[in-house]
Amino acid sequence: MINSSRNGSISGLGRALPARRVSNDDLSHWVDTSDEWIRSHTGIESRYLAGEGETCSSLAIVASRKAIEQAKVDPSDIGMVICATSTPNYKAFPSTAALIQDGLGLEQAGAYDLSAACSGFTYALEMGRAMIVAGTTDHVLVVGAEILSSIVNWQDRNTCVLFGDGAGAAVLSVSEKREGVQFSYLRAVGSGEKALMIERGGSATALTAEWLEASDDLSSMFISMDGRKVYEFAVRVLVETINHLLEQAGISKDELDHIVPHQANIRIIQAAAKRSGIPLKKFFINLQEYGNTSAATVPIALKDMDDRKLLKKGQKIITIGFGAGLTYGGNYIIW
Repeated sequence: MINSSRNGSISGLGRALPARRVSNDDLSHWVDTSDEWIRSHTGIESRYLAGEGETCSSLAIVASRKAIEQAKVDPSDIGMVICATSTPNYKAFPSTAALIQDGLGLEQAGAYDLSAACSGFTYALEMGRAMIVAGTTDHVLVVGAEILSSIVNWQDRNTCVLFGDGAGAAVLSVSEKREGVQFSYLRAVGSGEKALMIERGGSATALTAEWLEASDDLSSMFISMDGRKVYEFAVRVLVETINHLLEQAGISKDELDHIVPHQANIRIIQAAAKRSGIPLKKFFINLQEYGNTSAATVPIALKDMDDRKLLKKGQKIITIGFGAGLTYGGNYIIW
């Protein structure tokens, strides 16, 4: 029987970034673009890109260790590791979550990867919450980690300027108070698969020796995006998710303290703020520093907010993800 008095509360947060910070000016030496163009079209000023020895799991382990330390949880008490990522260490298996579990010495924990692209962390938070509510475990490590530089086409200036690498982690711990992740809203529009995808490399379009030998265009091995379709989708589902969660929570827009959206593009967030009638100042924005780190954007943002002491006990917060799949969703959190 599910114990409805159990909630999953965020007890610790962590963040990890590659050593190399790349500004828009730096990027302009690699591809035909400029600082002015990137800022005006995306709001991004810089991003962090992984170097030699920096992997999805290595960044995730650093972020997770910080989250566990802040949570003051005995590692042996963590019962599950969920890693949201589109850029795992290995294509199929082992999971990056298992590498994190081993790297942290979490001997009592299960581990699995979750694939929902930029919505991954919001999905993973709900999975962790559900495990805690069900009584499966008292502590879940939820990670969003990406090395997007490994799947970006560095010849495509329309996409390569958008993405960065990084990891964020949160420890969800059982609480009997009315706090933590209260509920979530998770959806998908699979018919939009081609709007944002990596076409080549899965079981439907394998990277065979014959294909590699015959092809003189390898762009299908990297991220492709229909910018207009993604923009329209993102603005629509941001507003839809906010309205649904507010209605389910029974609160007004005025009572909401923070919205933590996926950090994809400043224009998307501005348009969603205008369409929802919620002041832009309620949307936390840090994409100017990191770019789009996919599943890592929301936990990195939460950690930035924590560092700036913006998160106060009892605040009402919505986190939102949207991305390839197409997937989207959000979490309603009482801090």
